Amino acid sequence: MSDYRIKGATGDWEVVIGLEVHAQVTSQAKLFSGAATAFGAEPNSQVSLVDAAMPGMLPVPNRECIRQAVRTGMAIEAQINKWSRFDRKNYFYADLPQGYQISQLYHPIVGEGAIEISLDDKNPDAETKRIGIERIHVEQDAGKLMHDQHPTRSYVDLNRSGVALMEIVSRPDMRSPAEAGAYLRKLRSILRYVGSCDGNMEEGSMRADVNVSVRRPGEPFGTRTETKNVNSVRFVMQAIEHEASRQVDVLEAGGRIVQETRLFDPDSGTTRSMRSKEDAHDYRYFPDPDLLPLELDEAFLDECRASLPELPDAKRARYLALGITPYNAGVLTAEVEAARWFDALLEAGAKPVAASNWVTSELFGALNRLGRDIASSPVSPAQAAELLALVADGTLSGSLAKQVFEIMLETGQNAAQIVDERGLKQTSDTGAIEAEIARVMEANADKVADYRGGKDKLFGFFVGQVMKAMGGKANPGVVNDLLKKALG
Repeated sequence: MSDYRIKGATGDWEVVIGLEVHAQVTSQAKLFSGAATAFGAEPNSQVSLVDAAMPGMLPVPNRECIRQAVRTGMAIEAQINKWSRFDRKNYFYADLPQGYQISQLYHPIVGEGAIEISLDDKNPDAETKRIGIERIHVEQDAGKLMHDQHPTRSYVDLNRSGVALMEIVSRPDMRSPAEAGAYLRKLRSILRYVGSCDGNMEEGSMRADVNVSVRRPGEPFGTRTETKNVNSVRFVMQAIEHEASRQVDVLEAGGRIVQETRLFDPDSGTTRSMRSKEDAHDYRYFPDPDLLPLELDEAFLDECRASLPELPDAKRARYLALGITPYNAGVLTAEVEAARWFDALLEAGAKPVAASNWVTSELFGALNRLGRDIASSPVSPAQAAELLALVADGTLSGSLAKQVFEIMLETGQNAAQIVDERGLKQTSDTGAIEAEIARVMEANADKVADYRGGKDKLFGFFVGQVMKAMGGKANPGVVNDLLKKALG
């Protein structure tokens, strides 16, 4: 799919990429406590005794968090493990009050699956590639250190301590920054469709650990590094590009790659060493003695399966079957809010092809100008359907529809009301149109002569003059037909 190569002094190198995505589970409470999970709360205002690791406090799994993880696994057609277990991952850091993280190493809740990506979702003939998913396991997040509150001290905020995460681990199947970007965008889209994670990377609810190695094409995998907690698609792509080039420079200079954890600096677009990379035995994993294994029954799995929405690929295929262009179908299904809005527009009676053209041009253009997303559109799907119906039945021309739409954006009024109150209805009155054509031709006798002498491009001038004279209310089709007759 990708012919991305790094040109070194001694020849070409191939980059090998795997991503570990940490996605915060959409839930009102944490994984093992009832504390809230709202973003932006005051430090340490959402901390239970369990989150703070007070003695004698026992964890209790949150059913909704487990449900969301299972639904995510089903959305990528992965193996759902009816039996899974929690393990303790032991390490000591200031923002980890227990001294261990509850995770799943040996028996994760979700096994192997895959995501299909394309570097051009708007092209039906574009090559696709399946990126393997090794596992999805559920774990609790750590707290956060705050270094900007005091010149010589750091503070600990435990609001995130115990928040439920899904760690979605890919196979090392990506071979370019572009493929990694496409994978992240597709994964984020699926999570948002399912409703299991909001995907807001800027808020930290989705972030990626980026594993990168380089090799000569066809050779075994090289030593990898892991760049931690990268929080945007663009930064992930930049981190891969820099880290792969750095590794090539090291190898071509006769050095060796050290397996290590690195950090990405968004200001410089570079990675830097953080610490040597730990292996599983460094964390002394063992089964958590306070938690029983998770055992899922068929009724629970059926409930999860039945709750899944139409997913992006299926929705795109449905739109294509309605005659919508591949480009429009790709745009409309990229984000779940746009797809929901468009589906509501179709349910209100709009014709699919005309509606898709209007949404991707007029509506998206207006929202971009206003700095709003489609969820906060001033015009509802029902109002848009009424506007498009007035165009379809000839009440409004394309230019009049644009005027009416602008008024709708400003006032929130319905299209029919605006047409009635402001007299913006399109006219097909041949007598009135012929009278204006005669006046335009009389005022531009020289151009009439030029047109009849062979200057066909002047026809557009006459159309424009007639439409201007009639305030844009004349039916353009009728104007064209009558002008052709009058001009001979």
